[in-house]
Amino acid sequence: MKGLPNCRSCASVVFFSTGLLLAASQAMAAEGFALPVETAKVEQSELVNSVAAVGTLRANESVEVRPEIEGRVTQINFSEGSSVKQGQLLIALDDSIYAAELKQAEARLALGRSNFNRATTLKKQGYGSDQERDQTASELQVNQAEVVLAKARLEKTRIMAPFDGVVGLRKVSTGDYLTTGQEIVNLFDLSLMKVDFRLPEATLAEVAEGQKIEVHLDAFPGQVFNGEVYAIDPQIDLNGRSLLVSARVPNESGKLLAGQFARVTLILSRKENALFVPEAALVPQGKQQFVYRLQEGKVVWTEVKTGKRQGTRVEIVQGLSADDEVVTAGHLKLQNGMDVTPMPAKES
Repeated sequence: MKGLPNCRSCASVVFFSTGLLLAASQAMAAEGFALPVETAKVEQSELVNSVAAVGTLRANESVEVRPEIEGRVTQINFSEGSSVKQGQLLIALDDSIYAAELKQAEARLALGRSNFNRATTLKKQGYGSDQERDQTASELQVNQAEVVLAKARLEKTRIMAPFDGVVGLRKVSTGDYLTTGQEIVNLFDLSLMKVDFRLPEATLAEVAEGQKIEVHLDAFPGQVFNGEVYAIDPQIDLNGRSLLVSARVPNESGKLLAGQFARVTLILSRKENALFVPEAALVPQGKQQFVYRLQEGKVVWTEVKTGKRQGTRVEIVQGLSADDEVVTAGHLKLQNGMDVTPMPAKES
């Protein structure tokens, strides 16, 4: 189309305009004119390095209560959803057969002890033999073992809580005949919760036991539950290349339940009094970063080393101090040592 300059002409215009601006700025500086520029103070605040993940809550301890022997339920000694103490009777099975077996074993034990005592006495009097005494001693040991076994079977008719906790919904009723290993009820220790979550493999060097976490749950919007990492899986998941981490979360209130979906924020590190400048203050030059720092009404071209980014702010780890002020707009018009008039940055 006629009348429109080609791209080479456009570039020439841009460079020419930029040159005019620089020349004008230098002329104004020579005449004592201070160029107005937007500036910002170096901010000093805490730097939190964190990573987000999702996980699942589980009880500190959980077990499916099951019988070790067969038997008919004669007593249920708990209410569903209630708290129980360690050693409390939960279920009683019919013990009539096992009690009879114990009496039978005790009777054989009494007879075996009597035979052993008689054989020992006769041996001392010179009428018995070593073989008779040894045989009765062996039989006595068998009888003692039978009593121990019968007592153990009888004790297993009374199923106790292995730890303090809360029982779930029972799956049996009085009169049910239970087989070995049949599920009776779930028992949970909810005084302390555990949360399992996965992190990218790249975070391995930064994750450590004792680090703090913040847990957010959909059931309690706006509330934060604090916890601490206590274990890191020594094996990386081969499928997702992720690291499994477990943390503990106190649950004195009893609000948290096993199986809840959790949003986890892991605090990798905290740095007090970190220095920040707006991202707009940085002027990249190759792999280096510079800022225009204000000093006695003039700008000083200053190299800085940057750290973590936090929103629109960038951490400065070297090159600035807490009381410095930097230019955030108007860099193209500036040169090192130029007089400037600082103006507050415009609110976006």
